[in-house]
Amino acid sequence: MKKFRNIRNKKKRIPSKYLLAILSTVCVLALFISLVFNINGGPLNMVAGYVFVPMQKGINGAGAWLSGKANDFKTLGEVLEENKALQEQVDELTSQLNNTKLDQYELDSYRELLELDDQYAEYEKVAAHVIAKDSGNWFSTFTIDKGSKDGIAKGMNVIAGSGLVGIVTDVGPNFAKVRSIIDDSSNVSAMVLTTKDNFNVSGSLQTMNEDKLLPFTELRDENDEVQMGDPVVTSYVSDQYQQGILIGYIYSIEENPNNLTKSGTITPVVDFQHLREVLVITAIKDTGEENIKQGSTDTQE
Repeated sequence: MKKFRNIRNKKKRIPSKYLLAILSTVCVLALFISLVFNINGGPLNMVAGYVFVPMQKGINGAGAWLSGKANDFKTLGEVLEENKALQEQVDELTSQLNNTKLDQYELDSYRELLELDDQYAEYEKVAAHVIAKDSGNWFSTFTIDKGSKDGIAKGMNVIAGSGLVGIVTDVGPNFAKVRSIIDDSSNVSAMVLTTKDNFNVSGSLQTMNEDKLLPFTELRDENDEVQMGDPVVTSYVSDQYQQGILIGYIYSIEENPNNLTKSGTITPVVDFQHLREVLVITAIKDTGEENIKQGSTDTQE
């Protein structure tokens, strides 16, 4: 009995691979018959509708998705290439703009020096570039790229912008050091151009940091003629600076407690934060001391 059951069970079981092959064959035959005999309805179309149409939709959808992704990758690559090309153009234009600005700045600087050269045409001058400065925001002391080989000597006046910068204090073969009039150790014998009154302008980094002004003292203005805005130039009595070089303009003025002199501040005409090119007057102020010394020597002889 047991043996009979096993035989019957073996007869009932059909391997899955054979079953799949049979079903596939039936479907193919059904489709073939439907196409050959142009059967528009019936169970064959229903089978096709339920089985193959969803498969086709899925395949079409997958194809469309893959095609879209391919287009996206292509578009992204094109965008990256265009972005790279545009960035290169931007970098090139930025470089050109910076060069143009630099050229314009240099042109303006040279034009300013030419105007200054014409303004003080009576003096021989040498143009120089600033190559170094002391620490801080101001060009209180700095170095230029011209020296004794170029005819520069200690005591020569330095101008830039619209007027006086300072004086040469040390000279090497191819460099020179300059002390500007804003340095704490600087003193300039000045004169109000409108009244010819003399006074002293002192260097002060403190007042420059506070108000961008320079203090002055010992002004004798007995008739109260000096006004705000009056031009201030180097005095004819100065033993270091050539006469008539513009220093700045009167900004404030007040009476001293002694009621004899006045003090105040002036606005310098030179931008002491952005010095780049200067002119050195290649003549040292002649105070007549050498002639006096020479006369004394001749007398002794």
